[in-house]
Amino acid sequence: MVDYDAELRRYHEVLAAVWGVRPGDRVLDIGCGTGQTTRHAARLAAGGSVLGVDVSEPALELARRQAEDDGLRTVAFERADAQAHPFAGDRFDIAISRFGTMFFADPPAAFANIERALVPAGRLTMLVWQAKKDNEWAVAIERVFPTIGDGGGPNAFSLGEPDDTTALLHTTGFVDVTVAEVRQPVYYGSDVDTALAWVRGFSTTANALRQLDPPAAEHALDLLRKTMADHLGADGVWFDSAAWLVTARRS
Repeated sequence: MVDYDAELRRYHEVLAAVWGVRPGDRVLDIGCGTGQTTRHAARLAAGGSVLGVDVSEPALELARRQAEDDGLRTVAFERADAQAHPFAGDRFDIAISRFGTMFFADPPAAFANIERALVPAGRLTMLVWQAKKDNEWAVAIERVFPTIGDGGGPNAFSLGEPDDTTALLHTTGFVDVTVAEVRQPVYYGSDVDTALAWVRGFSTTANALRQLDPPAAEHALDLLRKTMADHLGADGVWFDSAAWLVTARRS
């Protein structure tokens, strides 16, 4: 079995090593999913607090259960879109995100809202994907489903151009913006069947399959299975990937 935390295990290590969460910090975790990053931050922010927000209630239910099982009392989770949620102003010392900030419908409004939620000189640390062409996993899947991305909707690579992202953050009130390259493999499972099931669960892949007639869908799945097999090594199915580690602070 594989999940999002397992897929991004190498990136979690990178983010946790540099986000600089300190005892007493009040932390906002944007797009927290099932709460791995939130719980990790809570252990570092002893005496502070951590709020994880996400738009998926099922993911948040798992996050709440795990935090309770871990005995973490300074963690809260809320179903919210960080673009529009009425956070209290000057509330958080740091905002963190592991691939949770690329899907805003209105990025300027979203980052302005996040900026207002930070205290003066509050910090933002986030991981975002580089351009699609630089991510082997995305290129490989698109070879099987060439129409992925043609229909609009969520775009995992919307912050993939560093100059544009830097300008966006400056426009929304952030200063001292840095963008550093991070390259880590992503994990899709211990074997081909597990990897295939994981990739079939992606919203883009599932949508592409639904648009095909049964013979075409079966052919696509055969190609996808071969793609997973081509990336199977001794420790599972891995794909190369590339991200940006973005840091900034409120002025």
